[in-house]
Amino acid sequence: MADAELEGLATFLYEMGQLKRSKRTGWWLPGVKDPESVAEHSFRTAIIGHLLAVMEGADPARTALLCLFHDTQETRVGDIPSVGRDYLTTAPNEQITDDQVAAFPAEVGEAVRELVGEYEARTSLEAQVARDADKLECLIQAREYEVQGYANVTPWVETSAVALRTVSAKRLAEACQQVGPGEWWRPFVEAYGRAPRSSAGNGPTPDAEV
Repeated sequence: MADAELEGLATFLYEMGQLKRSKRTGWWLPGVKDPESVAEHSFRTAIIGHLLAVMEGADPARTALLCLFHDTQETRVGDIPSVGRDYLTTAPNEQITDDQVAAFPAEVGEAVRELVGEYEARTSLEAQVARDADKLECLIQAREYEVQGYANVTPWVETSAVALRTVSAKRLAEACQQVGPGEWWRPFVEAYGRAPRSSAGNGPTPDAEV
């Protein structure tokens, strides 16, 4: 592999770092002051996609990959909220990806193009599951913002749920609306103070900070 091609890959990796600093700007509309980044959204979307794929009989690894690359174009056009899409026209995601991978080794660039093209086409079961994972992550994030006091995010829960297509995603969305965001750690808090003090000094203690 030529040094120039490696430089192209290195440049892309630095560009992907921008997703860690790019906010999901739609959350500013209901007043969320410091919303999650695009990278944070993509990470949990990939986790959700993997789980949904198992439930739907799709390829979990392929689905997770589609989720990881589904917003990579936002390094160049940003995250445009729905309120702005009637006023702004951007290049198709496939075209942006073409530019992003232009300096890649041929086989690597083609692999990325295939992922983005498959996600945008929505023809494969994996792409359909990945799209649902994207919507479900938005629903879950909205639920988390709700309990933080952002009451105006309720429409994000509702519209995300309506947009789901697979049976598994719809069922999981119902569960996420019934289960609170803090349920995963609540048993630990309830058990606090009941656990015996560890003689080894490395276990939970009644006077430890929560």
